[in-house]
Amino acid sequence: MATAQAQVFIYKGKRKDGKSVKGEVTGTNAALIKAQLRQQGVVPQSVRKKPKELFKRSKPIKPLDIAIFTRQMATMMKAGVPLVQSFEIVVEGAENEKLKELVGSLHEEVSAGNSFASALRKHPKYFDNLFCSLVDAGEQAGALDTLLDRVATYKEKTEQLKAKIKKALTYPAAVVVVAIIVTAILLIKVVPVFASTFQNFGADLPAFTLFVLNLSNLAQQWWLVILAILIGLGYAFREARRRSQKFADGFDALVLKTPVIGNIIHNGAVARFARTLSTTFAAGVPLVEALESVAGAAGNAVYRNAILQVRDDVTTGLTMHSALKATGVFPVMLLQLTSIGEESGSLDEMMDKSADFYEEAVDNAVDNLTALLEPMIMSVLGVLVGGLLIAMYLPIFQLGSVI
Repeated sequence: MATAQAQVFIYKGKRKDGKSVKGEVTGTNAALIKAQLRQQGVVPQSVRKKPKELFKRSKPIKPLDIAIFTRQMATMMKAGVPLVQSFEIVVEGAENEKLKELVGSLHEEVSAGNSFASALRKHPKYFDNLFCSLVDAGEQAGALDTLLDRVATYKEKTEQLKAKIKKALTYPAAVVVVAIIVTAILLIKVVPVFASTFQNFGADLPAFTLFVLNLSNLAQQWWLVILAILIGLGYAFREARRRSQKFADGFDALVLKTPVIGNIIHNGAVARFARTLSTTFAAGVPLVEALESVAGAAGNAVYRNAILQVRDDVTTGLTMHSALKATGVFPVMLLQLTSIGEESGSLDEMMDKSADFYEEAVDNAVDNLTALLEPMIMSVLGVLVGGLLIAMYLPIFQLGSVI
């Protein structure tokens, strides 16, 4: 039987002291809302669905929203606020309508007597198996506040790491796009103005100027076709990554071999591996099950396959250190810390230290890349714009020398 979808209701009522109150609350129907209000000492006068605003597009729920929601829940649970009441507080403070509906749905499930983990599993789009398993472990151990705090820390650090890697990948792409746009504008709009002037010169033009003029003519005639080809290639690339696992895996392997960017992706994958394994280990999740969750969070096909190989090797009785070393993709420092963690019985602590180290390495690499690209941007744009201007003014300079 399908569960009724939670909606936002507007209510008006009076307290026992006669004071009028009004507000918003999330629920599945007006009758349940009225019952909740009476339990809170409010006599409901009117309860109606909140009308949807025209032409207003709801913001999608992002992973960062889930990280913030988890931190809020962890903070309130640690402060001794009951789970059901924590949901109500989050709903009242949330600005994202879709997030309100999601949390309201979780509130209804838990209020009906279901566990927090089972309520989360009904929303796999926002809560993966790792998230649900950790919450489930916290509920069974009676330490939900502690586990939620660990999950919140894990989600926050994971999102920070994703943001850093995204920054490293976006910056070079933005430079290329800006350079292409500036060059295209000059070739299509500026160069033709000079071309009409050169027709009246009646003299041979320099080879560099002729090259730029021919390039401008090509751009003017075929710019729509070129743009369509670029858009088509981008769409084909995205669909190939989505539909072909072999193509996606091959691209992930190629990215790791890219200078500078490949090192950032490499350290990011290692950091995710260590952070996820540390979190699952600290929560008491079995190693084989933890490795399956870690493989899904690797973010790169090369590391995903390597972690699955580690899982299979550990299942046969091989030590974690030996299994990691056999893959040939994990760095020496991680291997040494894993060995120390296994010998001392503090693998979760060693993984946590490894994650901190490689996250810092990603941070430093991104900062260095940014500092390196800033002069490169100026150089590239200077060469493109300056080269086109020189090509246009070269005939004028030659004409001045003749005169």
